[in-house]
Amino acid sequence: MSDTSTPTTTPSSNSTGSILSKPVGSLSGEGMDRRVKKKRWTPRRLGLIAAGVAVVALIVWALLGRGGGQRLNVEQDRLTIATVEEGAFQEYVAVTGTVLPARTIYLDAVVGGQVEEKFVEEGAVVQAGQAILRLSNDNLTLQMLSSEAQLAEQLNNIRATRLALDQNALNLAQQMTELDYNITRLRREHDRTEDLADRGSIARQEYEAIRDEYAYMQRRRDLTRQSHRQDSLARVEELRQMEGQVSRLRRNLSLVQSTLDNLVVRAPIDGQLSLLDAEVGESKSAGTRLGQIDAAGSNKVRAAIDEFYITRVTQGQAARAELDGQSYDLVVRKVFPEVRDGRFEVEFAFDGAEPPNLRRGQSLRLRLELGDPEDALLIPRGAFFQTTGGNWVYVLEGDEAVRRTIRLGRQNPQNFEVLEGLAIGEQVVVSGYDTFGDADRLVLR
Repeated sequence: MSDTSTPTTTPSSNSTGSILSKPVGSLSGEGMDRRVKKKRWTPRRLGLIAAGVAVVALIVWALLGRGGGQRLNVEQDRLTIATVEEGAFQEYVAVTGTVLPARTIYLDAVVGGQVEEKFVEEGAVVQAGQAILRLSNDNLTLQMLSSEAQLAEQLNNIRATRLALDQNALNLAQQMTELDYNITRLRREHDRTEDLADRGSIARQEYEAIRDEYAYMQRRRDLTRQSHRQDSLARVEELRQMEGQVSRLRRNLSLVQSTLDNLVVRAPIDGQLSLLDAEVGESKSAGTRLGQIDAAGSNKVRAAIDEFYITRVTQGQAARAELDGQSYDLVVRKVFPEVRDGRFEVEFAFDGAEPPNLRRGQSLRLRLELGDPEDALLIPRGAFFQTTGGNWVYVLEGDEAVRRTIRLGRQNPQNFEVLEGLAIGEQVVVSGYDTFGDADRLVLR
């Protein structure tokens, strides 16, 4: 058996050369015994591999679409499609304001008292001077009576003093008349007795008695006149003081009377009684708020705006309100700098006609303009922005919507400003993209 086995050793180079040197026919027996290696990459195998690659490529192409990327079939009726347009872009912010009266007058109790009567009810339209309610105050009434009594007493004193002055003047006149008479009589006797005394016809004592009496009467007249003058000055000063006191009493009485008048609360202006906090029998102290009146025909609007816009809102900016199909212009009158809960307040005044029948507390939608209108490419606002942040959109190309990178600028509650990536007339899907996943193309059906 070992003699018939095939040798396992590889022929050396010498044997190879000897074999090649032999005739072909002589090698037939030896060639049948040599192992032949098989080819790995046969044409058939290469063909199968090429067919498999083609099938895989066809599947990938079918999945990703002709232009590449993932495709998704969607119903076109479920999409909101808008056209890119060129127009005037007005940057503004939409806010909701509250209507308030432009002028409010508060009714406070000037004096305390008990509510005796209400003449009107809250919400009534009142005229200037119209009585609203009446209070009562017994202490004030007693004070009024006391002031009147003091004034009457002082007036009586003045009358008595004036009467005394008149009586004193009459007495002085009588005294002066009598003194003048006596002085005239004594002067005659003095002149007559002086000559007789000089001639010795009468006693010297008789003359001296008449002379002394004459001098006495003269001094008495001077003293009487001086006393009357001083008394009159004192009475005049007393009278002046009494009249001053009477003036003060009259002012006090007028003040008390005015205070009594304030017990009747009246409307200071024409308007609507928007608040009345008083009931019959209720006691109100001085300074208590009784109510308020809103001036008729004049209103303002106050709105809270996000603090993001606080540096862009200034006094004098224009705003517009739409109500019942009519447009009304407003202007920013006051900007309150305090920020509360991320919002600051702005007060608007109507610039021209006001909407009819506005009521306190009524809501009013405003568009606050943040700049002048400018021409720009525009697309409507839509839910797509929540997904893309404005970085890309689906743009219609035939029966498909292709994802495209864009850049948006400013925005208002209606439109976005397009800076790059879109042209006039192109159509864009502006509805939400939440259900589209990572699709690069939407196949519209």
